[in-house]
Amino acid sequence: MQIDEMTIQDYDAVMKLLTRSPGIVIRQVDSRENVQKYLLRNPGLSLVAREGDTLVGCAMCGHDGRRGYLHHVVVEPTFRGQGIAHQLISQCLNRLESEGIYKTHIDVLTTNGIANNYWTKRGWQRRTDIYRYSYNRSTDANA
Repeated sequence: MQIDEMTIQDYDAVMKLLTRSPGIVIRQVDSRENVQKYLLRNPGLSLVAREGDTLVGCAMCGHDGRRGYLHHVVVEPTFRGQGIAHQLISQCLNRLESEGIYKTHIDVLTTNGIANNYWTKRGWQRRTDIYRYSYNRSTDANA
């Protein structure tokens, strides 16, 4: 297993992986252009896992200068249980820490039981003290 920095050249393979993964929602903000902006804004933080030439996992990672954020942490179902997600997440957290970021968040849909179970079992705490509010200035609800 090889872990590499995610580049825009990985975009198509990452999107294929995400669309095959239950509980993951792809939105307009996941366009090639927007992902490229994200990668440029957060250099060296997003990672992919490969088995040979096949992309089998990804973790998009960034920060706002205060807090880290993980997005689209996914491993190909046939490769789960091998510690790939753990490796991706650990490296992301190490990279964030090297930039002075010690607290990281991930948003998980309430209906994504697999992901909610994964994060809970690994010591991530589901927040009950805050609500997340979103405001969409687009006429597209999928923005």
